Amino acid sequence: MIQRSFFYTVTVCSLAIIALSATHPAKADPLGDPQRGQYLAVASDCVACHTAPHGQPFAGGLAMHTPLGIMYSTNITPSLSAGIGHYSLEDFDKAVRRGVRKDGANLYPAMPYTAYSYLTDQDIADLYAYFQKDVAPVDKKGPVTALPFPMNIRFSMSFWNMLFLNGKPYQADATKSAEWNRGAYLVQGATHCGTCHTHRGFLMQEDLAHPLSGASLGTWYAPNITPDTVSGIGSWSDQDLTEYLRTGRLHGKAQAGGGMGEAVEHSFSHMSSGDLNAISVYLRSLKPVSDPNDHASSRFQQGHDLNPSVELRGVTPILDHNDNTASGAALFMGNCASCHGASAQGSKDGYYPSLWHNSVTGASRGDNLISTILYGVSRSVEGRQAFMPGFGGKSGDAVQLDDSQIARLSNFVFKTYGRPDVQVTPQDVALIRKGGPASPLLLLSRVGMAAGAILVLILCAVVFVIRRHKTRNVV
Repeated sequence: MIQRSFFYTVTVCSLAIIALSATHPAKADPLGDPQRGQYLAVASDCVACHTAPHGQPFAGGLAMHTPLGIMYSTNITPSLSAGIGHYSLEDFDKAVRRGVRKDGANLYPAMPYTAYSYLTDQDIADLYAYFQKDVAPVDKKGPVTALPFPMNIRFSMSFWNMLFLNGKPYQADATKSAEWNRGAYLVQGATHCGTCHTHRGFLMQEDLAHPLSGASLGTWYAPNITPDTVSGIGSWSDQDLTEYLRTGRLHGKAQAGGGMGEAVEHSFSHMSSGDLNAISVYLRSLKPVSDPNDHASSRFQQGHDLNPSVELRGVTPILDHNDNTASGAALFMGNCASCHGASAQGSKDGYYPSLWHNSVTGASRGDNLISTILYGVSRSVEGRQAFMPGFGGKSGDAVQLDDSQIARLSNFVFKTYGRPDVQVTPQDVALIRKGGPASPLLLLSRVGMAAGAILVLILCAVVFVIRRHKTRNVV
């Protein structure tokens, strides 16, 4: 994290007033502009996935836990031995927009090439120029992705691409403003918002019938960002949205953690005001998508202040009646109140957020509260770090809460400060602790292949019997 922050401190300052290319340049310059490519790499958040903790920028090696197994990001520095230094512009284009490596092997869509397919020829040339000329080569290969059978057969992605890869650069909508088209180009392409915020179907494809309406990321949940006033962000103003993207927090409503915290730190906070405004204009123009599980009020308006210390002082026992363990209220007072306040009101400057009128505690599911307690929050924007320690998600955490304790604490917080009907079990915590639920696709694909093999054997047997019968009749 320190190396990434230093990297951005020395390289991104000059980018504040630079915008990306026009959506439809007249003719792409094959030489490319490295400076504009650098801005596009920042907007595309390449460093977040292609830099391992304490690793060198773009050298890969980051372990990404997916429903199909662990995938490792690759080295995309211009190293000839470990990176993409031997890639031509055409090779680079195939990898970024079509998901095909130089050696012809298919990439997995954990690399969001389905979104990058919307990038223009000029932007691809600029990106290529930046990575080849301005990124320092790192001659070190990281771990190799080895998914379980049959997902390790990369050729199968060719058929997936035939079904779900757009394969065409963004086409401007002549009925919309230039700002709207700019926002659409960024959201659908470079910033690839749908990669996280759009639910995945059975084959792990984005559900384009309900774009940006929320999706599980295994440990965290990317919420609904359509303009629905209850389920989405329809209650936010343009200024609210741009402020959140720029800083990662919106006082009294939301704070960015997990992958969104990384996106703010490494990408959105370095983008121009014009681009952030364009994203806001586009997002707020989309069709609202409502979640039937939501109540009449949004997740940003749930809960109220309450000080549980009064109940704990001689009225309600510190220990739970059932198993003689610390109650949720006691866990809150012992681990949370020192920062968030005895009434969970947060600090006056907003550094420590309120736990009521908070998107995490007002959500209709417990994923993000569990992940926040487990893994904490750490993001640095404009030299200011927002930090909350984790409570058991990492071996080095000072306080190690077990699954039952986190479940009791989460239920207390939801009931007292957020959406009281949300229930968290120790099994829920254990599932998020191990990276989230696995996809049934792996098992079903194996069953399907086994069934196919059996069917082929049966057909071969039938053909053999028929031919043998005909031979006997001829004799």
